[in-house]
Amino acid sequence: MHTSKPNFSRRALATEAMRGAIATRAKAKLDQHSPICIYELCEKLRVTVRFNSINMEGMYQHGVPPRIHLSALRPLPRRAYNCAHELGHHIFGHGSSIDELSENAKQHPWEDSKEFVADAFAGFTLMPIVGLRRAFATRGWAPATATAAQMFTIACHFGVGYGTLLTHLSAGVNMISLSRTAALKRVTPKALRRDILGVSAPEPLIVADRHRVGPTLDAEVEMLLCLPPGTETTGNCLAYERDLTSGRLFRTVRPGIVQASTASGSWVTFVRIAPEAYVGLARYRHLEECPG
Repeated sequence: MHTSKPNFSRRALATEAMRGAIATRAKAKLDQHSPICIYELCEKLRVTVRFNSINMEGMYQHGVPPRIHLSALRPLPRRAYNCAHELGHHIFGHGSSIDELSENAKQHPWEDSKEFVADAFAGFTLMPIVGLRRAFATRGWAPATATAAQMFTIACHFGVGYGTLLTHLSAGVNMISLSRTAALKRVTPKALRRDILGVSAPEPLIVADRHRVGPTLDAEVEMLLCLPPGTETTGNCLAYERDLTSGRLFRTVRPGIVQASTASGSWVTFVRIAPEAYVGLARYRHLEECPG
């Protein structure tokens, strides 16, 4: 059993990471509670982001301009988190770094102070404490009692993975217990989709309910989107599937940007759809003809 302890204070570094995340959002003139597009944040900070067909989580390249390289082979929410992690290396002046795929990485990554602070920064940047509290409260849910499907909805709210949210809620902000985290992590993505959709589905799913207020929603081709009941869309990038008890289900069929809104106008967003496993600059990911 591994028993050695890191030679740094995780609590102190987590506090430093949280302050760095708050300052970074403020510098970009972003509030401290709404979901954000991490790629747009990088653009505002003049950090170039590119997706590549590479066998790693991501890489930060120190230089002028600084660059972040991300694997196009990872799931969409993981790419966003990896981008925030690499941005953490930039913000804290760690220099160039390569983050390998988790199955190839060292056994105890959080024993590296730079990796720990980059992970913590990513969590606080994408899921700020005030935002988490508001996301649960507006839905009438509580972190300690939320179901797996409700946790998945919150994860989609912030554009992160289900497991990533659970880790941040327990290890990052202490909103749920470790035992509760372990129980929720036993629920598989397949089981979550079956619970939400009523049938089994192999495609990745994004849930955006009426409380998910934001100007944009990122997806990629061959995903399922559960949007608020009665949602109508423009263009031909989204195909209507069926109505569910919890909302209206669509399938993403081609790259582009479409408006999605309810008839009352109380909910509206622009869905930006990228090609599956898109390779190229992040700023061009949702265009129908993507420059290299």
